[in-house]
Amino acid sequence: MSVMSGVKVLDMTRVVAGPTATQCLGDFGADIIKVERPGEGDDVRHVGPPWLIDTDGNETRESTYFQAANRNKRSISVNFQSDEGAQLLRTLASRVDIFIENFRPRTLEKYGLDYESLKRHNPGLIYCSVSGFGQTGPYAYRSGYDFLMQAMSGLMSVTGDPDGPPMRVGVPIADILAGKDAVIGILLALRERDKTGQGQSIDISLFDSQVSAMANTFTAWFNGGFEMPRTGNDHPSASPYGVYRTSDGYLLVATFNNREFARLAVAVGCPEWVDDPAFNSMGARVANRHDVAAALTKILVQHPREHWIKLLNAAGVSCGPINRMSDLESDPHFCARDMKVKLPHALSGEITVAASPIRCSVSAPEYRLGPPVIGEHTAEVLREMLGLDERAMAELSAKGVI
Repeated sequence: MSVMSGVKVLDMTRVVAGPTATQCLGDFGADIIKVERPGEGDDVRHVGPPWLIDTDGNETRESTYFQAANRNKRSISVNFQSDEGAQLLRTLASRVDIFIENFRPRTLEKYGLDYESLKRHNPGLIYCSVSGFGQTGPYAYRSGYDFLMQAMSGLMSVTGDPDGPPMRVGVPIADILAGKDAVIGILLALRERDKTGQGQSIDISLFDSQVSAMANTFTAWFNGGFEMPRTGNDHPSASPYGVYRTSDGYLLVATFNNREFARLAVAVGCPEWVDDPAFNSMGARVANRHDVAAALTKILVQHPREHWIKLLNAAGVSCGPINRMSDLESDPHFCARDMKVKLPHALSGEITVAASPIRCSVSAPEYRLGPPVIGEHTAEVLREMLGLDERAMAELSAKGVI
């Protein structure tokens, strides 16, 4: 039995951050009931191309994006803006352990789906709100997507080439981090409930999550008054640490201390670098990074990438290829780690998703359900949790409630 088996989650999230959180909980056995708007569903279903291909080889209007964060969930389609729809969800919320939403602050209050309203009938409820800027502060009521958070958190100020414009990271990293922070908060709240029986509300903000992930960039300014610059593929505080040319492509070489640099120098046939005042300390190498890069590249371009990957890894130097997804698919380590999972899908027959990165010796993830189509499980969930019969559901359907 999975560690989260028996835990029920009412999931009123969409796009990336909230769905990332609930997918993680679902991977370890929680029953995720995903609430979607009738006809529209999760906004990210329509963010494409690319689109899913159905079993006949035709392009659907279902995005591949949606599939990244919605496995192990049951989808119900409910119009919560109707009185009867809101009441259905309030009743469901009285029978679950966790309620997670990512609307703007106070949006759900008018439907009686806010924490204060729901905890009256379910004092053990853990209520997690995920939003752009959080539930408090002057920006709380602004909309906030990942790209904006990358900009406002400072991430874009340190991403990109020194002479180019600020750049975003190529995946929705603020969303993903907020989703993982939401899981941490929910698990802490579950532990607290185990001790006291009481639920609580959790406030997760994309802005906060991304700011907290600024790591050395944050501490450099707030403790040293130093603004980290954009350095492209060069590390601002380490060298050689970046992308270098070989005879047939590019290679990532990363040395983060003098010991690794010494191993690199010996491996490329230049042990004298260790005693060179321009190269023999991290500070010197950072100050002379262009000379370091030129000297290293002069050697690396003499052989193909695979030659250096084998040689440098054998010498204990961190290095590797710059993979695309098509490269990753045949990577032996990717395959050995079983990072690709196939699941059934109502439209495409089968879908491939990335496996959970969490590997526990006892509590293993489970892959039970492929990402659902809109409302795929509405009847099943309402029958199971609320005892509604076919006649009652037909009436709700006729009214546009489900």
